[in-house]
Amino acid sequence: MEYKDYYAILGVPRTASEEEIKRAYRKLARKYHPDVNKDPGAEEKFKEIGEAYAVLSDPEKRKIYDQYGTTQAPPPPPPGGWHVEGNVEDFSDFFQTLFGGGLGDLFGAGTRRASRGPRRGRDYEAEIAIPLEVAYHGGEQTIQLNGERLTVTIPAGVRPGQRIRLPGKGGPGQPPGDLYLTVRLAASPTFRLEGDDVYTTIDVPAPIAVVGGKVKVPTLDGFVELTIPPRTQAGRKLRLRGKGWPKRGGGRGDQYAEVRVVIPEHPTPEEERLYRELAELLKKRGVVA
Repeated sequence: MEYKDYYAILGVPRTASEEEIKRAYRKLARKYHPDVNKDPGAEEKFKEIGEAYAVLSDPEKRKIYDQYGTTQAPPPPPPGGWHVEGNVEDFSDFFQTLFGGGLGDLFGAGTRRASRGPRRGRDYEAEIAIPLEVAYHGGEQTIQLNGERLTVTIPAGVRPGQRIRLPGKGGPGQPPGDLYLTVRLAASPTFRLEGDDVYTTIDVPAPIAVVGGKVKVPTLDGFVELTIPPRTQAGRKLRLRGKGWPKRGGGRGDQYAEVRVVIPEHPTPEEERLYRELAELLKKRGVVA
C-alpha cells in the first residue's frame, strides 16, 4: 500500500491553517479540473487533491492522519464504526485503510455495516466568470460542466470570491454532493469594481473641460448627466454618489468618472478656425512658441 503525503500533495506545511489548506486546494483544483486541464493524468491528480483535502480539511480526520498516517497500525474505530463523508470508493487504498472499508475488515461487522451504507457524494468546486453588469443586476447564466449544461441563478450584487451552491450537482452518492461555484468577475470594457466603488472613464471635449458643461456618463443603472466644472484637468475623478456597488450592510458605494480630455478627430472648418485662433492667443501669452 502506497503512503500518501497529503500535505505534500497540497503543497502546504504540516502546520498549515485551515484557511491555508482551503486556499491551496482551490488553486490546485482549478488547475487540474478535468474540464480545464486535458493533460494525461490531470483527472487522477484532481482526485488525489480531493482526497488530500477531504482529510486535511476535517479536524478529526486530520488528527487521525497525523497520528496514524505514517504507521502500519490503523486507529481503533469510534463506537458504531467510522462515518466518512464523500464518495470514498474513488479514494486510494491508503485512505480506505485509515477511514473506509479497510477498517471494516480489521475491526468487525459493525464497522463494515457503517462503511457499506449509503454515502453522500463528494462536493465539487469550480469557478464561474460573470460579466460585471450581470453580477450587478443578477440573472441566469448557463455553464457547461462534465458534459452537462447547468443554469446558474446569479444573485444581484454578487461579489468576487463569493460562492454559489448548486445542490445535488456534485459527486454521485446518496444523496449526491453539491457543486460550489466561486465567482470571478469578467473584465468589463466600461466599468471596474474596487471594493464598493465603481470606476469608469469618460471623454470630455476640450472646450467643455475649459469652460465647464454637462456630459453623459454610463452607470450600472443607465446613462446620467454629469456636470463638468470649469478648468477640469485630464485624470480628474468626479464622484457620483450612490452609483456604486450594493453594500453588504445596505446602501451603495459611489461611482468615480475619470476625465479623459479629447479633441475632435475630424474638426469642421469652423472648429479648426476657432482652434487656430486659440493657438494664436496662446502664442501671444507666451504659453507656446
